[in-house]
Amino acid sequence: MRNFKNLIFWGALIVLVAVLFQVFTKGATVTAQPPVKYSEFLEDVESGEIAGVAIDGDELTAYTIDGTRFTTILPPVPGDIVGYLIEHNVDVEAKSQKPNGLVSFLAPFIPFIILIAVWLWFMNRLQGGGRGGAMGFGQSKARLLNEQTDRVTFEDVAGIDEAKEELEEIVDFLKDSKKFSKLGGKIPKGALLVGSPGTGKTLLAKAIAGEADVPFFAISGSDFVEMFVGVGASRVRDMFEKAKRKAPCIVFVDEIDAVGRSRGIGYGGGNDEREQTLNQLLVEMDGIEVNVGVIIIAATNRPDVLDPALLRPGRFDRIVNVPSPDIVGRERILAVHSRPPVKLAKNVDLKIIARGTPGFSGADLANLVNEAALRAARANRTAVKMIDFEFAKDKILMGAERRSMIMTDDERKLLAYHEAGHAIVGMTVPQHDPIHKATIIPRGRALGLVMSLPERDHLSVTITKYKSMIAMAMGGKCAEELKFGAENVTSGAASDIKQVTKIAREMVTQFGMSSELGNIDYANRQETFLGPYSRGSDASPETLKLIDIEVRKLVDEGYTTARRILTERREDLERLAKGLLEYETLTGAEIKKVIAGEPLRDDDDDEQGAPTSAGVRLPKTGKTLRGWREGASGGGRMPEPPANPA
Repeated sequence: MRNFKNLIFWGALIVLVAVLFQVFTKGATVTAQPPVKYSEFLEDVESGEIAGVAIDGDELTAYTIDGTRFTTILPPVPGDIVGYLIEHNVDVEAKSQKPNGLVSFLAPFIPFIILIAVWLWFMNRLQGGGRGGAMGFGQSKARLLNEQTDRVTFEDVAGIDEAKEELEEIVDFLKDSKKFSKLGGKIPKGALLVGSPGTGKTLLAKAIAGEADVPFFAISGSDFVEMFVGVGASRVRDMFEKAKRKAPCIVFVDEIDAVGRSRGIGYGGGNDEREQTLNQLLVEMDGIEVNVGVIIIAATNRPDVLDPALLRPGRFDRIVNVPSPDIVGRERILAVHSRPPVKLAKNVDLKIIARGTPGFSGADLANLVNEAALRAARANRTAVKMIDFEFAKDKILMGAERRSMIMTDDERKLLAYHEAGHAIVGMTVPQHDPIHKATIIPRGRALGLVMSLPERDHLSVTITKYKSMIAMAMGGKCAEELKFGAENVTSGAASDIKQVTKIAREMVTQFGMSSELGNIDYANRQETFLGPYSRGSDASPETLKLIDIEVRKLVDEGYTTARRILTERREDLERLAKGLLEYETLTGAEIKKVIAGEPLRDDDDDEQGAPTSAGVRLPKTGKTLRGWREGASGGGRMPEPPANPA
């Protein structure tokens, strides 16, 4: 429709230019030569050279015998020029000068009519008559979702039952407000959904509108902010005007921290555009005028930066926490995203997948199912199998496989012993999460890694487990030293050292796990430009030195533990390293079989038909979709950029 309007505009403009050109040129015909004198024309008539003429008002066009054409202008009183021409055998043609009714009357006014019409159309655009007009930015950009194609209910939301329960009351208000108003209850003004990205805040807001069967307006906080002061406030007013016409309804503001930040901290002061927009939003939510039936639902992952006036009762009456799902919630979310058209094979156990995805948000789990379905489609399967979910999980957790990387035999051997060291120590130390997989196939930025997954979601971590994590991370470097000697240790343990340093420092400065420093938080300090050892006035230089000593003590203790375990289990280290060199990837169960000397069977799901550890032979293509998670220890890494601890 917009393109059609633009086409009409440019067409009218071209016609206007053509008409104006015709008016200003007075319809003059471009001729090859200027008009001849009237006396010369009469001489040509006398000599018999003129064959015919055409008279149009005071202009006469003559045609000579040889076909030449020229024009002349008749004098004001030409006399009986027609009779004179007939006497000399000249054909005479006369054009009518009689006005042609209404068209002739309006002809002089047509250019002005077109000009006025174009001007009025353009002014209408300037004043906001079109959403994309030059002054149309004062209108709200809130979009009204289609109730048929975009309808979402609570059945589509899983894993956040507590958040749903808190919002069900809003649904009851929208469905039957009289039930509460007869006892003096008032409908909530707003609800603020707080949670990490991907936990389902937007989906939950749409489910509220779908359950209540009311209009749902959606807008982003950044849509209010413009460079011109007052535009954001105008958009807020326009948004509430539209919402009131559709009341009862829900207005969803995503990323409200873009416009709801605390006032008085910017450079603009009281005239700052963001502050003006926030002021208008506060007034519309709970000001002089009452907006009956309009409920504001906002989402943010930065509640700490919001203005206190937004969070008071009467505006956002409820602050609903939307956390990452636990193992039961993850299983339910997987069930939601695995509904048709996704087809699952009989061997797919969603509970096992949920156990192997700790920390995944709802968006992560949706991506996991999608990656598994894509992999099954590439393999021409009729259903998504468990091996496809394993592939998708490994791709998201560890990165895409890099089989194209060329490694020498010595590098593969060193990498195999490094990863075997991680696995052996991780299986021996107490309270460590079970080893899930070990691989020497490069993934992402890691040349190889060992991955461990918890059996359940942990709410707290003990000192013993932290020390076991440090020992497991140091197992790779210890294995290199035992096999190849201290002089041949590589830089592959850089990420492991970074990881254990971070864990040890948190144990000392945050968790009170140091007998020397006691139960004092030394981590809550502001970093300065002077470097990592100048961290504010909360700790003295002596205390900072003691922190470094305690961190060094924990790391050295983990290193000693790892070296002792690998020395005692040297034969197991050799078997596992050779198994990794042969199979490249081993699951936790297969690691135990390799250490025990038991043979491995080929997996029926391995479509490549090669000897396999768990049938996990991944494609050569893919892209890392997520960063590293805690619980993985890597072998070698690329020199730059440095990877996160993994």
